Amino acid sequence: MPKLSVVVPMHNVGAFAESTLRSLAGNAEDDFEFLLVDDCSTDSTPWVIDRWTEKLPGAKVIRHEQNMGIAQARNSGIDAANGEFITFLDGDDWYGPGHLAGLVDAIEELGCDFARTDHVQVTGKDRVLRRPPARMRDTVMDPRDGIAPADMETMVDYPFVWAGIYRRHLFDDGGMRFATELRTAEDRLWIWRLHLKARTYASVGLHGIFYRRGVATSLTQIKDSRQLDFIPAYDALLQDVLNDRESERFLLKAVRTYCAMIAFHIGKADEYEPTAAQRLRREASAALRRMPEHALEETLRTIDSTRSRLLSRLRDGRKAA
Repeated sequence: MPKLSVVVPMHNVGAFAESTLRSLAGNAEDDFEFLLVDDCSTDSTPWVIDRWTEKLPGAKVIRHEQNMGIAQARNSGIDAANGEFITFLDGDDWYGPGHLAGLVDAIEELGCDFARTDHVQVTGKDRVLRRPPARMRDTVMDPRDGIAPADMETMVDYPFVWAGIYRRHLFDDGGMRFATELRTAEDRLWIWRLHLKARTYASVGLHGIFYRRGVATSLTQIKDSRQLDFIPAYDALLQDVLNDRESERFLLKAVRTYCAMIAFHIGKADEYEPTAAQRLRREASAALRRMPEHALEETLRTIDSTRSRLLSRLRDGRKAA
């Protein structure tokens, strides 16, 4: 059994695939495997993958005959993975030398179900170090303690799936798969479910993941209806929390985060395609009315006045100012 499986979904990342795959080669070990999932790319990505497959030890290529989205691409990699541990890397990001070996050493030393790590956010030539908002570092903790309280930034607000390493048993029997009906926000739902399911976790201070921000082909840059998938993602999250044995402990955090996402998207609605913006306002209003009333009222009472007014107007069907 390989020690580590690295799942790399790739779709039309030809401009970056070379540096991504080179970084994998710089991290290769005899007991590492790399699952390169080509999600029906139409640019130079397949050619770059083929060229690097011969030079990358442990490389396995999975090809989708049609574009299925990042959730299914990750799931395809998970299904093909044989490693004791699994991690992820997006096709336009890269690793520093030796990062994966350090990641494996960290989780083996700590003995936890999963470990989250820092990452370096790259915007053009700028580099900014981002850290998980964990209460402690290099210490095994209960993942449920990383969810609440509602009024603080917590681990579920750090939705970077690739900034972590996960034990194989979390994925057994079809567990911890990504919701394929979601084209965006699938990572936010996944991270919440991870913290609800796993037994132990830790935050470690490794700085070897480099995340390209603002890439034109990134799903974070799209302006169409795919951005609205945060609504069904958070609807599913709310249902998970309501069904959980500690629902009251986490409900305010789930509602507050959902409200913050609605306010964020409404704030940039004018950047979206007109039909997507209209749908956003309509579906956000309906989402607010679906939320548990006591949790929503508490959220509106305790968040900042600007967002409180905006969300109240949306809920009541009035034009958001």
